[in-house]
Amino acid sequence: MPTDEHKTRATSDRSVAEHTGIPQYEIRVDGHLASRWVDWFDGLDLTSEDDGTTVLRGPVVDQSGLHGLLQKLRDLGIPLLSLTQLPYGERADGPDIPTQPSHHNRSGATS
Repeated sequence: MPTDEHKTRATSDRSVAEHTGIPQYEIRVDGHLASRWVDWFDGLDLTSEDDGTTVLRGPVVDQSGLHGLLQKLRDLGIPLLSLTQLPYGERADGPDIPTQPSHHNRSGATS
């Protein structure tokens, strides 16, 4: 798989988010999304994982923006596997601090 499709970096709002406290999210979906989708998902980082999933990760300004992202996934028929709000201080490109974020499965239960 080409490197640019394995992990795509979007840097447009990352530095602003890190300094303003904009919530960071990690959204895991079933299947691999090509790098061409990065703009459609508001500049979130897209990472294709070896387990056949894609992780969308980065700043989401507010709940309305989060719901908009989830609606895009729904409209495309892409199965949502998990949604995690990352603790403040955890960057979009990897953790700064050790964390144990909660994951919610499709039924809404926390694991």
